[in-house]
Amino acid sequence: MPWTMPWREGAARTDCRHILALSGGKDSSALAVYLRDKIPHLEYVFCDTEKELQETYDYLAKLEEYLGIQITRIKAAQGFDFYLQMFSGVLPNPTTRWCTRLLKLKPYERFIGDDPVISYVGIRADEPERQGYISGKPGVTTVFPFAEDGLVKSDIIRILEDCGLGLPSYYQWRSRSGCFFCFFQQHREWVGLLEKHPELFEQAQAYEKIDPHTGERFTWIAGESLAELCRPERVARIKQEYEARCLREAKKFASNQRLCDLWDNEDDQELACLICSI
Repeated sequence: MPWTMPWREGAARTDCRHILALSGGKDSSALAVYLRDKIPHLEYVFCDTEKELQETYDYLAKLEEYLGIQITRIKAAQGFDFYLQMFSGVLPNPTTRWCTRLLKLKPYERFIGDDPVISYVGIRADEPERQGYISGKPGVTTVFPFAEDGLVKSDIIRILEDCGLGLPSYYQWRSRSGCFFCFFQQHREWVGLLEKHPELFEQAQAYEKIDPHTGERFTWIAGESLAELCRPERVARIKQEYEARCLREAKKFASNQRLCDLWDNEDDQELACLICSI
């Protein structure tokens, strides 16, 4: 029988490794703070794709300073460009997430090895639809301290504010951590990348291709290239649509209806890869 116990009892185990995979996002970072004095030998790991925002690296450095620890950086055997060539220039997308599999999951599984492990994941109690990354390796038990302790989004923000870390600065214009060209970005987030990091936007745009023989388009956004998105009239329309959506949601809230999380959900987007964004 696999070992299953509430996470607080599991924290006392000394016959296994305790690992927290960080994404540079708010939830895993808050979990690191939450567990600091509860798990004596917790290992902190960051799977570095080398395509992250500088704000992510800066925030991880702040987290290291606060916790007084060193985060282990692990990387894939090869980088994104190597695997892109291996896949004949086909960009990753929501149905073929080869970037997550090769740049995040495989290095993490290699880091775990065959050791018995308790893996801590920052899914909250107000995220019943999310399951998190669960390893297929025998001996790996995944636990969800926030969900088990009833902590919700407001608690996570409070944890980060109380300890002085606050939210990562990219949350001013972006809803998640992860690669700067993540295909899960919403249109307004691509606009944010264009305005905040135009050089990275250009790099992301350079990855997009059109097959000269078939005319097939390889773009980050289905049905739209970044060259099309960055046109002034398109940028203005995206901003207008977002403002209108915010207004609609505010009216729903005023009517005592459920207010959707404007950053975490959008009609034409799936949930992002959890190991990348929690």
